Amino acid sequence: MVANSPSTALPIDGDQHYYEVEESFTRHLDKQFRKRGVRFVSSGRRVEVVAGGRINRFIPNPTFDPVIEAGCLDLFFRGKVPEGADRAALYHRVEPIRPEYRDRDERIAKLDEQGLEAALLFPTMGVGMEEALRDDVPAMMATLRAFNHWLAEDWGFAYQKRLFGVPLIALSDPDEACTEVEWCLSQGARMLHIRPAPVPTDKGWRSPGDAMFDPVWARIDEARVPVAMHLGDSGYQRWNARWGESEDFAPFSSEPMNLGSMVSGSRAIHDMVAMLIIDGVVHRFPNLRFCSVENGSDWLLTLERRLQKKANQTPHLFPEHPTDTIRQKVFTTPYAEDAIPTLVERIGVGNVLFGSDWPHGEALADPCSFREMLEDIPQPDAARIMRTNLAELIRF
Repeated sequence: MVANSPSTALPIDGDQHYYEVEESFTRHLDKQFRKRGVRFVSSGRRVEVVAGGRINRFIPNPTFDPVIEAGCLDLFFRGKVPEGADRAALYHRVEPIRPEYRDRDERIAKLDEQGLEAALLFPTMGVGMEEALRDDVPAMMATLRAFNHWLAEDWGFAYQKRLFGVPLIALSDPDEACTEVEWCLSQGARMLHIRPAPVPTDKGWRSPGDAMFDPVWARIDEARVPVAMHLGDSGYQRWNARWGESEDFAPFSSEPMNLGSMVSGSRAIHDMVAMLIIDGVVHRFPNLRFCSVENGSDWLLTLERRLQKKANQTPHLFPEHPTDTIRQKVFTTPYAEDAIPTLVERIGVGNVLFGSDWPHGEALADPCSFREMLEDIPQPDAARIMRTNLAELIRF
């Protein structure tokens, strides 16, 4: 297959990842923030990440060499580990870092092998660093700005119109956020990422729907670029700590969260979308579209029910029926174990996106095997999920 002219019928993966290098956060970082941002430090034979002056446990091996095998944890995360299997051993299936995990031309070749036309690319470590720097907003803004410049150089925002790196936008300083959005758009970004979480600002914590962020939403609305909200560290582990767990959000550790995965696993995205609707962002800026990535979909069905109840109780807060708002504004990549036919029935086939999470351990080893989860869905609808919905969102 010719790399820059694949078949137009191939799927578009809405959730793939790269593995960062040590200079991802520092190559373009202003020197005044070198000790306040994200640093890699040697500790004996180990390399650790220091963020905001503290050791950060988000990634257990930040060099990613060796790295866990793509897809080896798929059944574990679905809760379908075969009886008698050694669950702990799954986390020790590692291999040397592969070229396609860090090189965009190698990744293009991998897309051809996987039978994909294109893919959205999200960070692995990057989605944990905004929370790590929450107490130092200037360092946070500078670090994400440096990261986006690295991303543009090493991966690109629309490389060969097949790899779409998604830059990270922090709302904490609205003026700087507007400047960063403008730069990312000028570099060809087809989607922007905003963390699903309350926003730390110099005025305290704020909802992303607070009017102080309207200039940022207004520019994104004007550009008609969708906003991704990917699973990451949204700060909810602090609440889990009150139940006796660690305050560190360590999703890639060999001992995954127990209580936390049940209590707050999808609370951040649930709360984020709820506040965007209740605070009126989706109505003040009618062109905004929001894509929940790697958060599953059960939370959306729960949110829909809760919003319907709230709309019945306080109709003056809802200019339209909440289900209509969700169908117009919210898109999601369901987990492989989710009840996708039910999701399609409730929110519409046009709001469901295909995402594999490749090459993470919990990913689908073969991204296109996602089609197997769509066997009970009519073929034209399955085709929309595998390709058309996302193609329309990013104006492919």
